[in-house]
Parts: sequence; structure tokens; C-alpha cells
Amino acid sequence: MAYFSNETIAFLKQLEKNNNRDWFNAHKQDYLDHVKNPFETFIGDLIEAMSVHFESLPITPKDAIFRIYRDVRFSKDKSPYKTKISALVSPGGRKNRTMPGIYLEFSPNDMRIYSGLYALETKELYNLRSHISHNLKAFDELIHNDAFVKEFGEIRGEKNKRIPQEFEDDAQHQPLMYNKQFYFFTSWPKETILKDNVIEKITETYLIAKPISDFLYEGIF
Repeated sequence: MAYFSNETIAFLKQLEKNNNRDWFNAHKQDYLDHVKNPFETFIGDLIEAMSVHFESLPITPKDAIFRIYRDVRFSKDKSPYKTKISALVSPGGRKNRTMPGIYLEFSPNDMRIYSGLYALETKELYNLRSHISHNLKAFDELIHNDAFVKEFGEIRGEKNKRIPQEFEDDAQHQPLMYNKQFYFFTSWPKETILKDNVIEKITETYLIAKPISDFLYEGIF
């Protein structure tokens, strides 16, 4: 089934050009009809479809979906709204960003699917580097898997200039040891959200990401 329409993409494009409260309030019903309500339905069905791949996925769309309203308190950009809609489908939902799952976002330009680890505490990062160090061959096989490389390319993330000395030798072989983030994403044309099989496509892509996400998550403890 198709959850979205051309009006969904059109609204996000217009919001990008008219990111102010007056315009948004004047088009609030369009937002509800073409963006917010169908997105909630979509995420609900996605959670149900993906639940078979988790031991437990005890979340609702409300737990997964990020608000469209920006927090501008500490930002130079005072635009009040995000120009994309997004959700984190994982056992912890949007409030726990270290649990394995997928983060997805729709923008006026494309649709993206992310996985991996984005925000790590110091102890978690140390544990993960130790996990990679003790499983270099397995990690190499995962990141060079043909299906992963074709869909996601590579693991990304900011790097530390220095790492604990005990990891330096292994970092000669595996430069990702310098990473302090370990995430990856794939980008699809914006029209993908209009497809009848978009949930199936996301689920298939999650299964490609799952082995690496599981490896990374296991390593932070």
C-alpha cells in the first residue's frame, strides 16, 4: 500500500522555502493530512513488519517518531521546523540511540536509511575498540560483505586523532579503530516513499545492516 503522495513531497519542499510559523500555521491541515498522520500509520506498520526480526520491539509510533519542531535554544539557525520527517525504529525508540535498529528520514531531496552507532559514551567507545581489536577478522568480513558495500558503502563517523596506546597496532590494520562514531547510511530517490513496497524495501535493507549493527552493539558492553 502507498502511504504517501506527491503532496507529501510538495509540503516538505514548500516548508524548506517557507520555514516560519505563519506559513506553517496556514498550512497546518496539509501537514496533518499529507505528512504527520500518514507517517504515523507508516511507522506503525513498519514496526509491525520489523518486529519479527527482534527479540522484542515494544514501541509505538510515538516512541519512534521525532518531532518536526526544532530546538533552537542553542542554535544560530532559528528556523522553527525541520524540513524532514524522521524516526528511530529500535527496541529503545528515539530516546535510546545506542540500541540496534534503523533511523530513517524523508526530506524534499531524498530518503535515507541509517544504522550503526552514533553517540557513544567514553566507556562504550573503549569497549567497542577492544571488541574490534579481539575480532579483527570477523569485523573485516562484515564491513567488506558484498551486500553491505553495495547498499551502504562504508562505515562513517568522526575520528579521534589519538586512541589508547593498546589499540595503535591494530589501528595500523584497521583505521576504523580511530572512529568515535560507527554509522552508515544509504540514500534513495525521494519518490521511494511513494512506492507500494517501501516497507518491504526498508526491511530488506535492515537485514543487510543487521550483522554489523549487532556486532557493534555487542561490543559496547
